Amino acid sequence: MLEAQDLACLRGERAVFGGLSFSLGPGGALLLTGANGAGKSSLLRILAGLLAPAEGRLLWQGRDALADRTAHAARLRYLGHGDALKPSLTARENLLFYARLWGGGEEGVASALEALGLAPLAALPVRVLSAGQRRRLALARLALGLPAGDGPPRAPLWLLDEPTTGLDAASVERFGALLARHRAAGGLVVAATHLPLPLPGAVTLGL
Repeated sequence: MLEAQDLACLRGERAVFGGLSFSLGPGGALLLTGANGAGKSSLLRILAGLLAPAEGRLLWQGRDALADRTAHAARLRYLGHGDALKPSLTARENLLFYARLWGGGEEGVASALEALGLAPLAALPVRVLSAGQRRRLALARLALGLPAGDGPPRAPLWLLDEPTTGLDAASVERFGALLARHRAAGGLVVAATHLPLPLPGAVTLGL
């Protein structure tokens, strides 16, 4: 479903990586590993369509994934280092903003909060949450796209940059359940990490 062909990335005049190829089918997971500055975040930005590759092609179902940037943006969720939350809004209000943006409703918000153990914090403004709680709220956005039944996920491609930073063991376990549900529905995961992630059977790509 997702295929990279000989991707290359330049930062200034320096080649970060080149000749990078991989493919990922429904339910697949790819772990990006390597030292700081190796290009993990840059590769995620290329896959998200936020950064143009210096060389190579990115394909979705055999076609140029970046030919229609709007369609590509609709099929993915990108989680970077920042949590992208409004401090003055409550946890629930932050999720409701994204739910409405992506065509969801309040029922999905309640389910997403529950999935990450945030239901008791739903009415609190984000500014009073701990760093770990804010990260869990950012991850809860991913749950908004999960199907209620047996259908495919709304956004089949998840691109995650160090998703478990600041999480305790119980929160990582909850996140693992979320990843498992996404993959069981045919979703794909590409994650950059320095830490072990709950992605059994994932392929590792070292940069």
